[in-house]
Amino acid sequence: MSEQVKKFVDDLATGANAEAGEAFKDALRDKVASALDNARQDIAKNIFSGVEAQPHSDPKPAVIDPSDRTDQVMDTEGEQIEFVPNEEQPSAEQPETN
Repeated sequence: MSEQVKKFVDDLATGANAEAGEAFKDALRDKVASALDNARQDIAKNIFSGVEAQPHSDPKPAVIDPSDRTDQVMDTEGEQIEFVPNEEQPSAEQPETN
């Protein structure tokens, strides 16, 4: 028997009802706290058991080996992108002079 329960019984036997009430509350509080701690430990042990990790949601991009060549451009699928140079060269406009 716990100390709080012994105190509760002793206080009841002596007629100290107010002290018996406090001892009863203390005994009940300790019992509930102990039961909650046990439940927390059980949940913590079993929370992830039997659960499998899900695969990453985003697909990884296709990666090609880097090349020393700079005359070709590759897209994310590993296909070559055709490079067509612009034949027209931009020219700067001459400012008007007065």
